Amino acid sequence: MARSTKVVASIGGVFIALVLLAAVFAPMLAEHPPTETTGLPFEEPSANHPLGTDDLGRDLWSQLLFGARVSLSVGLIAAVIATALGTGVALVAGYRGGTIDAVLMRIVDLVLSMPFLVLVLVLVTYFGRGLSVTIALIAGVLWARPARLLRGQVLKVKEFEHVVAAEAMGASLWRILGRHVLPRLTPLLSSQFVRAAAVAVIVQSGIAFLGLGDPGSVSWGATLFFANNSSVILTDAWKWWILPPGFALTILIVGFAFVGYAAEEWADPRLTGYGYRRGMRRTLPPHPAAPAGEGESLVVRDLSVHYETEPPVLAVTSVHLRTRKSRILGIVGESGSGKSTMAMAVAGLLGPPGRIVEGEVVLGDTDLRRLGRVGLTKLRGRRFAVVPQAAMSLLDPIVTIRRQVAESALMTHADGKKRASELLSRVGIPVDRHDAYPHELSGGMRQRVVIAMAIANQPELLIADEPTTGLDVVTQRELLDLLDRLRTELDMDILIISHDLRMVGGIADDLAIMYAGRIVEMGDAAEILRSPGHPYTELLLNAFPPVLGPRRPPVPIPGDPPDLSQVESGCRFAPRCPKMVDVCEETVPEQFPVACHLVVT
Repeated sequence: MARSTKVVASIGGVFIALVLLAAVFAPMLAEHPPTETTGLPFEEPSANHPLGTDDLGRDLWSQLLFGARVSLSVGLIAAVIATALGTGVALVAGYRGGTIDAVLMRIVDLVLSMPFLVLVLVLVTYFGRGLSVTIALIAGVLWARPARLLRGQVLKVKEFEHVVAAEAMGASLWRILGRHVLPRLTPLLSSQFVRAAAVAVIVQSGIAFLGLGDPGSVSWGATLFFANNSSVILTDAWKWWILPPGFALTILIVGFAFVGYAAEEWADPRLTGYGYRRGMRRTLPPHPAAPAGEGESLVVRDLSVHYETEPPVLAVTSVHLRTRKSRILGIVGESGSGKSTMAMAVAGLLGPPGRIVEGEVVLGDTDLRRLGRVGLTKLRGRRFAVVPQAAMSLLDPIVTIRRQVAESALMTHADGKKRASELLSRVGIPVDRHDAYPHELSGGMRQRVVIAMAIANQPELLIADEPTTGLDVVTQRELLDLLDRLRTELDMDILIISHDLRMVGGIADDLAIMYAGRIVEMGDAAEILRSPGHPYTELLLNAFPPVLGPRRPPVPIPGDPPDLSQVESGCRFAPRCPKMVDVCEETVPEQFPVACHLVVT
């Protein structure tokens, strides 16, 4: 959690604590009972009456303290009931699914479609003004929003491998929900609880201010109601009759809001990025980059990316590569070699602490590095598109796949729904599954949906970052064949990132082998597979069993990749290289041509 968020949460906690202390110690802090006449009407503040008296001579200081009890108890109790009810509905609907899910979600939609405050006012008028009735009615309306949000999280969690494994091993429903599902809901559940408490306080005060509250209870809303009926605004008494309860309500609501903000960030750490964050410097070359050459689409020149941590990490160093028209370029290397960092830098999606320290990125005749955030946003999805790593988990679990693809297609197509169906059919999703939810599809089909979203506006270049991760070999092959077919049909270029050299080499026209942030070998795919020039490429080939030919066990690459925060001089692959000689530890390798490609040695 960011430091600024912790400060906001602390302030909110102090505000709530002040109201809580006032409520708990009200009998000790108030000298007079809140409902008894203990002075003259409209007395000004004094030692005996710190906030004066109302039109009946009742002590306003006492009403302020005891009013905290009502507002706080209504907020907390209603929030507990609403959150518990919403959680229960979410668990049943999300985990059981089917008809139960459909019926419960239609009820949720019905409740959410009604005007909230109007509905509560109507119900209070019908059922009565008791405090317990008010709490029940507020909770009975508030539960729907937590149910909707938590149900989406349940749909996601139930697909986690450890949850599926627990179910397969015969774990009971209650054990799965209590051990695996509920803990995952806790952050989001906390934020919904705080939000419900704030809304409950506002609604109860509004009901009391309109004269529909419990006539036998002292609350801040009731204090304001009596002040309004007494036309106190026409006298000086408004200063000590209206301002204190109004200020107390503000303190409590702001406290809940601040704590709720922190709870929401806890539930989704990505929200941290929307707050204040120190800007990252953009280091641009002094002159615009030269356009791509004839027959080229994407050109990357001397690209270096650092993560500005302590110590800095040299994630990508002096990378040169290009994609050629209607061809597939495969970027292959182990995890941590800088492949994804390089791809995100090219697409302008690299967030702090990552920073491009030098280099050029050109798409056709467009210098991408000089466009800035707004300019890149206009190109993404149109001239180039990205299928990010772990893309299958990026689909919204509560929205049908047709609607999600349609949202992408609406950038350039008026009829997004029709376009979405065409795209889903093109990537191999049967028509009868177009209105399915992501959790109703297999991993391979979900990946096809993500690919459909990426090609919705026929981009010139598709960047696919590990598109087959987590899938079986047959499904991997099918997806790669799909990308190859789409490349031909849509006349687009593809940059595909993977760790499986043999698999990607089967469809790639060109290959770039990446190790420890550097390109160590690059050129024609068939030539590299037939005659690898760099020892690392040869070891990568042996690390996977051959698809064709004699069967042999895979041979793991010895050692571990280097720590890129402690890069030393010489060849970065030297400690693991079977052909290492003394000079490798001192000299930075240079590229030279071998047959149809370049190799660093």
